Amino acid sequence: MKEFIDFMLQFGNLNQQQIDLITQKAEIIGLSADEYFWEAGKQINYVGFTTKGILRVYYYNNQGEEITRYFIQEKLLILYGHDIESNYIPSEYLQAIENCELVVFSKKNWNEISETIVGWEAIVQKIVAKQQREKLERRSPLIEQDAKTRYLDFMQKFPNLVNRIPLSYIASYLGITQSTLSRVRKSIG
Repeated sequence: MKEFIDFMLQFGNLNQQQIDLITQKAEIIGLSADEYFWEAGKQINYVGFTTKGILRVYYYNNQGEEITRYFIQEKLLILYGHDIESNYIPSEYLQAIENCELVVFSKKNWNEISETIVGWEAIVQKIVAKQQREKLERRSPLIEQDAKTRYLDFMQKFPNLVNRIPLSYIASYLGITQSTLSRVRKSIG
């Protein structure tokens, strides 16, 4: 819980009474590897924050292939949709790659925090803007890079993830086949 509070304090101020409210409304859950935080076609009812583990967001393309869009590692806020009030139904899956621990809030509790704490929405908007910017910075260069450059770039941006994520997921994220990724890895030793 402390990790979540420390994270939020990077983006705004909270007094002890507000921190106590957040702590009361939070729940700590665990997800085993391959378990879902959310699934395509099912309503999302929780906001989450990763304290341990890695998750991935993926979807199926027109050919039925799994495409990994991005990875969620420790100390990232997991929101959904454009508006917490909406009954957002995702078209993607959010799955644990390894055993995970998350701080979660029901939609009801998140809304209560938002309605009670002045400035909460401003804090959340700063986090969303930062995470969106980082996601774009990671994905945009992939379009024009060759496979080797993509992998080297991935290793530079995610040094702590390379050995924790199955190669098939990395290949999918990079938009290359697993055999191409294996050749690239061999060529760089």
